[in-house]
Amino acid sequence: MSSKHDPNQNHLLAALLDAEFDRLAPHLELVPLLLGDVLSESGDKLHHLYFPTSAIVSLHYLLENGGSSEIAGVGNEGVLGVSIFMGGDSTPSRAVVQTRGHAYRLPAAILMEEFNRGGHVMRLLLRYTQALLTQMSQTAVCNRHHSVEQQLCRWLLLTLDRLPTNELTMTQELIANMLGVRREGVTEAAGRLQGYGYISYRRGHITVLDRAGLEDDVCECYAVVKKEFGRLLSDVRHRQGNVK
Repeated sequence: MSSKHDPNQNHLLAALLDAEFDRLAPHLELVPLLLGDVLSESGDKLHHLYFPTSAIVSLHYLLENGGSSEIAGVGNEGVLGVSIFMGGDSTPSRAVVQTRGHAYRLPAAILMEEFNRGGHVMRLLLRYTQALLTQMSQTAVCNRHHSVEQQLCRWLLLTLDRLPTNELTMTQELIANMLGVRREGVTEAAGRLQGYGYISYRRGHITVLDRAGLEDDVCECYAVVKKEFGRLLSDVRHRQGNVK
């Protein structure tokens, strides 16, 4: 494995006990993920899990009329493929790369062997799944009850939390597809945020200039999701230390 890339850049892999990581490490494959790559389609049987380190993967629900919207994002805090260990094998969502980067890919059979031991790995992944479900439910509430401007703030902040930079490569059209709204709505909302001095936008690139401003403008959904991930996953890591 390259010294530039480290599995511990993914929070779940970093939370494993030494013996657990040693069993999984030989099977972890570093893979590049390019913007727009489709990792799985709705209904596909999943054969691998992906643990992002620098990439962000967006989960989309597709409608019969061709429309779609993001129901959750997966970055360095988590794993793509929870249906594998939850017993479903496939999901109704599409997984597409939102931000290019890298991930560690792991065969489903290897993960299930470890999961079925019924120990720390199982508890860790179930806690992550609970946090992911919170993100999905909060996204649904946000899309129904809050303004496009607030939704954009939430999306920007959640993306920033998964990146080491305040620079985002993303067109307004792609953001509109993520949020499930018209492009014109995103254009207006981004224009207002730029007018406030929170962001700078040029074609395909967004720079966050004032994170505190975004946090002041965002709805409560961002804090709910962040708090739940912090509560569940920090508790697991704390207990890991006690086991050692």
